[in-house]
Amino acid sequence: MLFRFLALLPFLAGAFAEYQVHDDTFKPDYVLEATLDDIKINCVSRSSIVFNGTSPGPTIYLQEEQTTWIRVYNKIPDNNVTVHWHGLSQRAAPFSDGTPLVSQWPIPAGQFFDYEIRPEIGDAGSYFYHSHVGFQIVTAFGALIVRDAGKPEYKYDGDIPLLVGDNYATEDEVIEQGLLADPFKWSGEPQAITIQGNSGNKSFYEAPDSSCMPHVVNVDPGKVYRLRFISATALSMIKLGIEDHENLTVIEADGSYTKPAKIDHVQVSPGQRYSYLMKTKSSKEVCGGDKSQYWIRYESRDRPKVISGYALLKYRCDKNQKLPTSLPETSPIELSNSTADYLEYALEGLSEKNNRAFPRLSEVTRTVVIQINQILTTGAYVNGTLNGTVAWAQNGLPWKENVQAERRQVPYLIQIYENGTTPNYTLALEHHGFDPETKAFPAKVGEVLDIVWENNNGPTGGWDYHPMHVHGYHVYDLGSGNGTYNATENEAHFESFTPVLRDTTNLYRYAVKGAPHHTAGWRAWRIRITEENIGAWMMHCHIAQHQVMGMATVWVFGDAEQIRGKFPAPPYTQGYLTYGGSAYGTEDDQPWVNEYYSDKGN
Repeated sequence: MLFRFLALLPFLAGAFAEYQVHDDTFKPDYVLEATLDDIKINCVSRSSIVFNGTSPGPTIYLQEEQTTWIRVYNKIPDNNVTVHWHGLSQRAAPFSDGTPLVSQWPIPAGQFFDYEIRPEIGDAGSYFYHSHVGFQIVTAFGALIVRDAGKPEYKYDGDIPLLVGDNYATEDEVIEQGLLADPFKWSGEPQAITIQGNSGNKSFYEAPDSSCMPHVVNVDPGKVYRLRFISATALSMIKLGIEDHENLTVIEADGSYTKPAKIDHVQVSPGQRYSYLMKTKSSKEVCGGDKSQYWIRYESRDRPKVISGYALLKYRCDKNQKLPTSLPETSPIELSNSTADYLEYALEGLSEKNNRAFPRLSEVTRTVVIQINQILTTGAYVNGTLNGTVAWAQNGLPWKENVQAERRQVPYLIQIYENGTTPNYTLALEHHGFDPETKAFPAKVGEVLDIVWENNNGPTGGWDYHPMHVHGYHVYDLGSGNGTYNATENEAHFESFTPVLRDTTNLYRYAVKGAPHHTAGWRAWRIRITEENIGAWMMHCHIAQHQVMGMATVWVFGDAEQIRGKFPAPPYTQGYLTYGGSAYGTEDDQPWVNEYYSDKGN
């Protein structure tokens, strides 16, 4: 299979190091089994990679300053798997980020790997876990909630995770092959969007099974609920509204508490997470009246076709309540078509520490501008058709996992660890921040970078939106706009406002089509490179199809000496440096594992 020869992540913080065999006395806190199963989604059977037999997989709960061990078994025949803990930095446990080609060798079929995860103070929030191999994310995902070590920053009576997904009838391998083929074959739009695995396309009485029924959200009257919307969609940005419940308050974005921001609906893109506080109606309003159930409507945006569905908000009242016999003929919720203005320049971090650390424009040492567009690596664009092999490129250069794997290229961090090889900083400055030899973006400790993503419509003249995701340390989100980035004009927003730390924000499109090869739209991030975030990290579009097609970048923060100094000394790393090494267990061989934290409970 593709993506077999993959890379490793460095040791990114001083940590406890203890070399242990995980024998029968070791008991992980959670166990995930990756399998290839026939499951029902949208009332259609599909052969899918799943965790513990379901999509979404089980919800995992972590706590700040507490170590959790998660054992992942790969029981998929002839296929690798990894698990990425989306939004968590994993900067102190080097081989547990789960990112192929940057964080670890994947788990071979028939083997297992023990992930060590320890959120830090300030990490409490909403996350998810997913496979980071190929197109597996479309079904192989689950919610991950990090609980506060102390009292949460906001008070609420109930906590409801709501995981959003896409459904494709076509199987993963067929989609991947089409995206990489000559001629290129697009996956098409999803058949459905799901909430907690339910597509909401059929009524409770018409659906042949529960997978296409609306998901039911049960609430009590007169309570405050934290609704955690977590988007594991492969492609879809969604708008969502709750009938007669428009008073929502955003309190978290991508694992960062925010100052309260009022909004009347939800918008979430692949990889993003938001928490909203919702005050439910009083018992007199709902239990004493005729209406105690309210429709939740969701629709996709910024794609050629609108995909929609329903969930149901159901109040728990003493009276007997029958579920609605049919879906609404006309949606009771009107959802805006506007996307690019959603919460832009509206979210400020609640952490005073993070707000004080925000670098000002005068501290920025370098701006890296990355233009994103489609390219044809073979063939031509003829009569409105992409006839050839299509890739997504950054400044003209795609970065595909399958290409790196087929070349059996020595992974970046293994080269650093063994040979001290890092990207050429001088050469990178001559090529818009990118070293063409190592195919990575270097940065030095002490630098403050503005990273600007620009949206170009390429040879077809059509724009897409792109949810850009950063691994490792979160970035200060500087906002977005049409045209191109003007740092001085944009900095005016921050005279009385400090942007929140994020890990996934949208590079929007501001038109559907225009003259080919035209740039219109930007998203900017700011990050300070420190001893804490040195290492190698990916930044990529979180649309799964785009990433398969090359819309990814690798960044190396720090020089060889700094990065190598963060690795634990031998023998602690030996089992991680080869595919299927001794850190990976089998039915017959127990793994030798480096335990980085001293608060392990086993």
